[in-house]
Parts: sequence; C-alpha cells; structure tokens
Amino acid sequence: MPGSLNDYLELKLLEELVGKTAFVMPTPHIALSRADPGDSGAGVDEPTIGSLGYTRIATAAANWGAAAAGAIANAQVLSYAEATGSWGACTHWIAYDAATGGNPLFYGELTVPKTITTGDTCSFAVGALSVTMT
Repeated sequence: MPGSLNDYLELKLLEELVGKTAFVMPTPHIALSRADPGDSGAGVDEPTIGSLGYTRIATAAANWGAAAAGAIANAQVLSYAEATGSWGACTHWIAYDAATGGNPLFYGELTVPKTITTGDTCSFAVGALSVTMT
C-alpha cells in the first residue's frame, strides 16, 4: 500500500511553493510503528529508540529512486539492526526528519504486519517504501 505525506510536510511544501518560508530538505529517518500514525503522526506507537537494538534508519538521496508518476520509492534495501528483544507487532512505517523525536514526514502501512522478536532482522526490499503525491 503506497504511503502518503504527513500534515507537517504538506504545510512546509506549500509554504515553500509560494515563497513564504524556505524549507530545508531533511534526512528521512525510517521508523516502525505498532499502530497507524495517521496524517498528523499522533497515532504512532514506535518501539523505544535505543532499546532492544532499535534505532531509526537514516536514509540518503542514494537510497531513493527518481520520482515518477506522482510517486517515489526506496531504491536500496533498508535494514534495521538485529533485535535484541521484542519490538512488538509492527503494522506501519513512518519517516521523521530526525534520528529521535523530530517531525513526521511521510508514512505507510506494511503489506504484511511483522512481529519482531529477539534475533529478527527487519528490512524493506527495494520498492517496498512507496510514497505518492496526488
């Protein structure tokens, strides 16, 4: 299921478009969520950062393909470190503009929810994270 932009990023892009406020392009950090974050990001239920081997995945421009037909997707496999404990049943992913805290940028639902336990390594195949602008 393709993801969409969060409210925060939509407003920043609109302000940039009309020259109201310059928007500095962030480094997207991909997080997992055990609930639907929603457009505002308020519904996110992320595993605890720095606990049980969990950290967000920092991405760079090279991790993403070229935008086409109103969408963009990851062009490289993105992997988390091996879990040292249970991260729970993850149902969504969400990109933030920081390694901890930060503002939500875009999000999507996992095709198949994944329960991550000790020893698991969660990763996203090429094209698994797709974001659309329509």
